[in-house]
Amino acid sequence: MAMLLRRVVVTGVGAVTPLGSGVEYVWDRLLKSESGAAKIQSFDTDDLSVKIACQVPLGESTGGAFNPDDHLSPKDQRKMDQFIIFALGAAAEAIEDSGWTIDSDEDAWKTGVMIGSGIGGLETISEAA
Repeated sequence: MAMLLRRVVVTGVGAVTPLGSGVEYVWDRLLKSESGAAKIQSFDTDDLSVKIACQVPLGESTGGAFNPDDHLSPKDQRKMDQFIIFALGAAAEAIEDSGWTIDSDEDAWKTGVMIGSGIGGLETISEAA
């Protein structure tokens, strides 16, 4: 059985990381050897020995902060783990970076994004436990 091979071209990149959001911002911090580690702000750490972590900085879409409202409605955000929202933000940035515009259903079917995540769903795992 013959396989149909198609070319894949990487044309754009996106990033939502503990160093910040946006490829240029993150790359600049990498070149400066800056760290994404900071005091944990998203939950109470009084009963934990560890007080620092590498969390994605949230806020208005300036200074490398990631604003999930730029990508999803608050109602939709409540339906999914945060890592999925981060992936959608990075995917949107990658598509924008590529200069590709989706003008038809056919264009949408030709569009793909490869996502990389170290681990995901920890909020759901924690809540279930």
